Amino acid sequence: MARNSDWLALVTEETLEADMPICDPHHHLWEFRHERVADRYLMDDIQEDLNAGHNIVSTVFIECGAMYKADGDAAMKVVGETQFVNGIAAMSASGLYGKTRVAAGIIGTADLTLGAPVGDVLDAQIAAGGGRFRGIRHGVTWDASDEIPNARTNPVQHLYLDATFREGFAQLAARSLTFEGWCYHPQIADLTDLARAFPDTTIILNHFGGPLCTGPYAGKREEIYEGWSRDIAALASCDNVMAKLGGLNMEFNGFGWENRPKPPTSQELVDATQRYFDHTIDQFGIDRCMFESNFPVDMLSCSYNILWNSFKKMTADRPTSDREKLFHGTAARVYRLT
Repeated sequence: MARNSDWLALVTEETLEADMPICDPHHHLWEFRHERVADRYLMDDIQEDLNAGHNIVSTVFIECGAMYKADGDAAMKVVGETQFVNGIAAMSASGLYGKTRVAAGIIGTADLTLGAPVGDVLDAQIAAGGGRFRGIRHGVTWDASDEIPNARTNPVQHLYLDATFREGFAQLAARSLTFEGWCYHPQIADLTDLARAFPDTTIILNHFGGPLCTGPYAGKREEIYEGWSRDIAALASCDNVMAKLGGLNMEFNGFGWENRPKPPTSQELVDATQRYFDHTIDQFGIDRCMFESNFPVDMLSCSYNILWNSFKKMTADRPTSDREKLFHGTAARVYRLT
């Protein structure tokens, strides 16, 4: 149970449009994460959210450094995470835990700074995934300020532009693997450069490219939004890039929900963040956008039910066919879910 569960329970809402099919293409599973508000998020924990009211038919697990192997070759230790998640996916596929197919798609990781030899790690990941492995994420979130957390991969500032990293990145397309682009907003231009250099590799932008508004960025939201908007438009010009719509409720996004006496309502989330969603959808188009929960990370600020209610409110005036793609179709297509 999350440490803030009593706080989250202070705001509840009836589930909107409870029958609408949803694929949640971005969540994590872990244990012993004491730095997080939910230090444990395994099958029983995610089931509480999946059964909160919305019709979640499938999910995609995204790497989070969980359950790496303790022994063996250093580069291969990451395969332990895929083995762990594939076991949970197999449990879910039994149907004993409900209708939702948890981790129907698996995104693991591999150290692309190994260059071309990372291909052996990718092959091991595919084998460990039991037919569910779809791609990798190699986080590059970096900022010069000590007030902004860098990725656990300890990236350098412009890792997307690094020649050896790109040698590793080149191994993805031949294996039909996707790449999750997780960076902060000053790095979006680097991701655009990478996407243009590898037009045959599908890239999925995570969390709107991490718009920062804490530390040295505090009090500059409008200025940052303007630059972010331009960079998102440039990235969207790359047809091989998709966009995940979510992940705006972390500390460094600067909304400060976690510091309030009560968590936000779904309408408050809409009022504070809708322009990010609308701009990204306008630039990428419906066929390249998908809503995501980023749970349990975004649990810092709101409950699962409140979050998906906010997404439904944001799109209430859009055509039914568009909403089907945003909530389910695009994610199912991009991650090749059956």
